[in-house]
Amino acid sequence: MTERVTGEDPREEPAGSAHRAPGEVPHLDESIRRIRAAATETFSSGLDSGRALRKLVSADFALSRSALGRGLAWAAVAVVFGASAWLLTMGAAIALLQSWGLSWLASISIATLISLVVTCIAAWRVSVFFDYAGMHATRRQLSRLGLYSEAGHSRDDDDDDAPAATPKGPSTP
Repeated sequence: MTERVTGEDPREEPAGSAHRAPGEVPHLDESIRRIRAAATETFSSGLDSGRALRKLVSADFALSRSALGRGLAWAAVAVVFGASAWLLTMGAAIALLQSWGLSWLASISIATLISLVVTCIAAWRVSVFFDYAGMHATRRQLSRLGLYSEAGHSRDDDDDDAPAATPKGPSTP
């Protein structure tokens, strides 16, 4: 099946058609039929695009779910082996500090201090990233559109903070 590509609308009749002369304007009923056909094609194309997008989103969510599960499993493996490696490293550091002449208490205290510093830094960074995950800008925009309201924080509450009434001066024409 070969199609001609002429750059013209394939639904249009050729100019030299038996129904009208070249340059003649089509009748109203013919124009309405063409508009209806174009609208039907557009609607059908929109439905097809919607179905394709729904399939894409569905497949993307399935892939995402699978990747999340596998990622969590490997994160658990990394945490277990990372923790055991940290414990072995701290044990080696304690043995090294004791061989340098420090007491057991001093060696264990230094290793504990190092672990606490790293823990505090990690906890601080986690709190920063969890704050980023709060989607504050999105919630602000949705609140402005009236689509989202946090519990206890409605637009009416904000109005109570505004000054009661500002005296108006004389208006100038």
